[in-house]
Amino acid sequence: MSHRELHDGRSDGLIPLESLDLGSVTSFADLLRGMSKTAFAGRQLGSALDVFLEMTRDPDCKVVLTLSGAMTVAKMGTVICEMIDRKLVDAVVSTGALMAHGLTESIGLAHYQYDPTKNDETLFNQGYNRVYDTLEMESNLNDVEKLIRMVLEETDPPEGCWSSARLCREIGRKLNEVGEGRGILKSAFQQDVPVFIPAFTDSEVGLDVSTWAMRKALAGRNIAELTHDEALQAIPPFNPFFDLQEYARLAGKAKKLGIFTIGGGVPRNWAQQVAPYIDITNDRVGTTFQPPRFQYAVRICPEPVHWGGLSGCTYSEGVSWGKFVAPSEGGRYAEVHCDATAVWPLLMRAVFEELDKEA
Repeated sequence: MSHRELHDGRSDGLIPLESLDLGSVTSFADLLRGMSKTAFAGRQLGSALDVFLEMTRDPDCKVVLTLSGAMTVAKMGTVICEMIDRKLVDAVVSTGALMAHGLTESIGLAHYQYDPTKNDETLFNQGYNRVYDTLEMESNLNDVEKLIRMVLEETDPPEGCWSSARLCREIGRKLNEVGEGRGILKSAFQQDVPVFIPAFTDSEVGLDVSTWAMRKALAGRNIAELTHDEALQAIPPFNPFFDLQEYARLAGKAKKLGIFTIGGGVPRNWAQQVAPYIDITNDRVGTTFQPPRFQYAVRICPEPVHWGGLSGCTYSEGVSWGKFVAPSEGGRYAEVHCDATAVWPLLMRAVFEELDKEA
């Protein structure tokens, strides 16, 4: 070995690992801190606890929660409610499907375990929609449509036009009135947390709004005689640019920004693009606003980077787009490469324990 200079890790300032001693664990926070001294996803989850706590304890930081994947079908809805109710997030950006399935739960309906002895043709004929190993009943979605229709019929949108945040706010108001139990949009309304659905038409809620507009526009017509071209003309009063500007105003007023991401996809990209949006606004419009880059970031997603999708994109790549504060300038990130349903509840329980000690 004379050709090698053998170093000692301690003298080089490296952090030694420690074997996880479950006998000394007395809380979820203890468990995650012990895991932070191990390896692989365990260490990642321990790091996520530290970053998330720092993010939520920073009085200058506004936290954005982005959600994708079938998290409400997977019964993570109450975890989301608890995060909102505890004022740990200041805005939510989500897929529409996740919110639609969450409304099922909010109005007292159920999801069911998938029985693998039934094929998907049978499920379709029986009115079951399969999401991985879980079933959403078509009748549930019909009941959600009734709720959406009720809100649309009873409420005039601001400036005569809906956006996803405006509609989610009014749905939350209605849920707060009817008192069916906990729900994401109900909690968001109660805590004045805006909920944005950037890919709005890619969801049951978007389809509900569109069919409401068609029914209203075609009232009194002989529906059976209409062609596709005649029927599919009505456009609801909906403008997604109200969402873009509302979110940009919220982010722009924050002294610091943090992001907590489940999965990736459109919600993650839409939420993160606010800094490039302000950058190019300054360049093209002549404004002089400070681009609101994220200083803190925690992501739970099993997708690897080599698939090339945004869900697997690293935060360090986002630095190159001007979306994140670089670590050299104080940026703090944690990325946990796991199924969220397995580790998100552990992380949040540990966070709640630590914050409850300070209350």
